[in-house]
Amino acid sequence: MNNALHFPPGFVWGTASSSHQVEGNNHNNQWWLFEQKPGAIFDGSRSGLAADWWAHAERDLDLMQQFGLTAHRMSLEWSRIEPEPGYFAEDAMGRYRQILQGMRERGIQPMVTFHHFTNPMWLERKGGWEHSEVIARFQNYVRHTVERLSDLCDTWLTINEPLVYVAQGWFRGIWPPEKQDAVGALKVLRHLLLAHGAAYQAIHAVQPKAQVGVAMAVRNFHPSNPDSRFDQFAGWIKRFIGQEIWFKGTQDGRVRLPLGLNEYHKPLDHSADFIGINYYSRDFTRFTFNPLRLFGEEHYAEGGEFSDSGQKGVYSQLAPEGLHHVLQELAPFGLPIYITENGLPDRDDDQRPRWLLSHLHRVHDAIRDGSPVKGYYHWTFADNYEWSEGWHLRFGLVELDEVTQERRPRPSADLYSAIARENGVSRAVTAQYAPELLPLLFP
Repeated sequence: MNNALHFPPGFVWGTASSSHQVEGNNHNNQWWLFEQKPGAIFDGSRSGLAADWWAHAERDLDLMQQFGLTAHRMSLEWSRIEPEPGYFAEDAMGRYRQILQGMRERGIQPMVTFHHFTNPMWLERKGGWEHSEVIARFQNYVRHTVERLSDLCDTWLTINEPLVYVAQGWFRGIWPPEKQDAVGALKVLRHLLLAHGAAYQAIHAVQPKAQVGVAMAVRNFHPSNPDSRFDQFAGWIKRFIGQEIWFKGTQDGRVRLPLGLNEYHKPLDHSADFIGINYYSRDFTRFTFNPLRLFGEEHYAEGGEFSDSGQKGVYSQLAPEGLHHVLQELAPFGLPIYITENGLPDRDDDQRPRWLLSHLHRVHDAIRDGSPVKGYYHWTFADNYEWSEGWHLRFGLVELDEVTQERRPRPSADLYSAIARENGVSRAVTAQYAPELLPLLFP
């Protein structure tokens, strides 16, 4: 009888976060300014202290160590490191060194992201990512940072979820800079892609043995009607622009339509040492003539289970089979794969154990089928400020009271701890936390 789903030796078990969502009092970026706008945030809240990482990150690092986690993915706040163009703040760099050193001392391997949706205000005033000047500025920020931190970190993500950043800010217009401009959106996507290549080269010039990738948001985008050529096109174009342009461009250096004319950029060629994917759910796509929706309206399958974000949320429907499908699609690239985000909003923790176990079951299946998955980062460790949703959605293994900063581990924290310590999913832990999954995981 099979009593456990064993993961490969050395498999990484971690959590993920981003600077603005956890640090607190990031006053010098465009998101802080956006939060002050009435109606911008779903629940009217502000990030405020967030999870108070800037002062007390070590509080969560201690808990991670207690839970037996071996990795954490965090991001750096560009607006702290370079608060004015060309000026690099040593006090900010010193604090990041303390946090990274704290991880190392606790046996937690850091993975660090350079851009996770936030920009310094000075960059926004210069036009942000719409101006090509940003490529050199981003490369300079990355180079300076790696020079100061390379002794503490050797695994880097240049950019988090480029299409999400562009879709929310330039297609839907619900995140800063609140535009609906398809031409501007494609320009920003191009600059992000080229900035990744430039940053990759800067990192390797300083740290030749570094491992560098991008965290890509992946969804399946199945056609609503499999027999409809229009729905097939809608699903294809979303996958192509949101995923394939990036995955292929970082392999062969080509900037494909509609971001370029298939021109070759040497810094982009072979500019990924691994693939990072953020997976939450899958979509079905129905054709629309609206270019601001990339010619497709997304919807979920009929029935099914939804998270706290509901049927209209991004992090909505339970679809672990979609993760297996994505991992199989990426395997032919031949690069190590890390699941850099996966989780759900679940304040009362009545769904998270089942969602976690069912997704890890599919990851295990993908590894068995040949996908080179090397690690899993749960989003997130403690509740954090969820962008335009504010404090409305709770993703944490640990419950956070944002006023008192009190932490209280949810049952799923103990579940994830058991998985990390055992390097697998056992029959016993499944029976304890989600017995209804026993027939699926251990037939």
